[in-house]
Amino acid sequence: MKREIGRLVSNGLYTEVVSLYAQHHSASLPPHKFTFPPLLKACANLRLPPHTQMVHARLLKTGFFSDVYSSTALTDSYMKLNLTDHALQVFDEMPHRNLASINAVISGLLRNGHCREALAVFRRVWVGGFGINSVTLASVFSGCENAKQGMGMHCVAVKIGVEDDVFVSTSAVSMYSSCGEVEYAAKVFEDMPVKNLVSYNAFITGLLRNGAARVVLDVFKKMRGYGGEYPNAVTLVLVLAACGSVLCLGFGRQLAYQVFGELDGTRSLFTWNAMIAGMMMNAQWESAVKLFERLESEGFKPDSVTWNSMISGFSQLGKGSEAFEYFKRMHSTGVAPSLKSVTSVLQACADSSALQCGREIHGHAIRTDKSSDLFLSTALIDMYMKCGQPPWARRVFDSFHVKPDDAAFWNAMITGYGRNGENEYAFPIFDQMLEEKVQPNAATFINLLSMCSHSGLVDKGWQIFRMMDRDFGIKPDPKHYGCMIDLLGRSGRFDEALELTQELSEPSASVFASLLGACECHSNVDLGTQMAIKLSELEPENPIPFLILSKIFAGLGRWKDAEISRKMMDTQKSRKVPGFSLLRLHTK
Repeated sequence: MKREIGRLVSNGLYTEVVSLYAQHHSASLPPHKFTFPPLLKACANLRLPPHTQMVHARLLKTGFFSDVYSSTALTDSYMKLNLTDHALQVFDEMPHRNLASINAVISGLLRNGHCREALAVFRRVWVGGFGINSVTLASVFSGCENAKQGMGMHCVAVKIGVEDDVFVSTSAVSMYSSCGEVEYAAKVFEDMPVKNLVSYNAFITGLLRNGAARVVLDVFKKMRGYGGEYPNAVTLVLVLAACGSVLCLGFGRQLAYQVFGELDGTRSLFTWNAMIAGMMMNAQWESAVKLFERLESEGFKPDSVTWNSMISGFSQLGKGSEAFEYFKRMHSTGVAPSLKSVTSVLQACADSSALQCGREIHGHAIRTDKSSDLFLSTALIDMYMKCGQPPWARRVFDSFHVKPDDAAFWNAMITGYGRNGENEYAFPIFDQMLEEKVQPNAATFINLLSMCSHSGLVDKGWQIFRMMDRDFGIKPDPKHYGCMIDLLGRSGRFDEALELTQELSEPSASVFASLLGACECHSNVDLGTQMAIKLSELEPENPIPFLILSKIFAGLGRWKDAEISRKMMDTQKSRKVPGFSLLRLHTK
């Protein structure tokens, strides 16, 4: 039985393992200590909690619970089934523990999102003098919440002499990158005596996450030149993303096709999907279509990932009709649309105001029992609002008897009402949001302040602006300040607007532009001149501020000053306006 179960597990035949054990148990054949570890692995892979619990009872009855390998396998099985309480109870009751037991608990807690508990177990083990190894450290790096914690773990790795282990070093690179410490990540990567494909992909991912796309291309060249590692489909997607970020689209396409060509004979559907996704990511939709159409001739059938890359790619590029066309093609081939595909095509319908297409997708969602999904419902609300149908959006919103606590769901309603000029319905939605104890986010307040600005609701705007930090601990950012300054400017309350402007360390051009526009409405020539000066300093080649200023002068009958402003506008197209001219206007 020992060899049979082991062979079946190694071949991934988990159902057969459980069936074989049941036959031996029915025949009253006695188990041995090698029976249970592979059996528990099969139960975990088949997602069978009741079977794992039955094996647990069998271990206790037969006395094999005291075997460290069997109890460790039981702990690992419970962790993989997300039954962390059961796993910890087994761990606590184990008469004997070894390093594998500890690693099973730490990695299991991390896998289930219990990072602090995993680190607590690690500290207890480390302080207790129990030996740890590279597997322990490679796992625990992913649970570090900040660079300080990560550095502590890195010091432990150095202390026990495993800092050069490729798995430990790769985990350290990922940890430092996730914490925004890209320089530390680069130092660890450069010092690695041995680098593998996973190491390169981890470092490239970290560089992209931290906005160092140009460095990605250098790392990729080194990888291909003398790194000794050959890129895979994941590497291709990452490099294409880097090329898109630094606008090296031609180079990225050339590079991708070169590597793709070198993979001839070893290409899989995963590789093709990576290329298609990469081309769409870089707005190379024509290349993506050509690759897609070649799939069948290469012996591959598009799967849900392939279709989703095409649909979401077209959607993000603003090509709604193409996204919907590929959605229909996917449906006709019998491939079940994923939730991502449905929400992507809904976004395309929303952006192109294709109401009929959106309604068809809604019908599909109802027929396939997806309409109650939170993300899909949010996309439906957004689509109906953008298509000018607030009542239909409201029906989707009201279909949730218990409203979700996701701010995006509520924001879709608030923004939608604002977009359709129905502010009188938007503010009650916000009030209801607060009544149901849903935490608003920064986007919620931008939407509300924008509505106040376009409706001239100054007192309401101040109330919302002040409650951000006071009630919810959200510090207003420049966008919130911009909305509030625009509101005050439109209402002619320039003193308050200027006070708010002074609270910004570096006001953007849009803030001064909104004030200049307000000055035009209220014929405020003094402040308008100041704003034109500020804008000319920030955007020397932009002539528009002086065009607006000339209109303000003309409206007041100051024709000579209007003429000077127009001449400045012509000059501004090629060079910055001389200071004496600005001073002359400012002192008029």
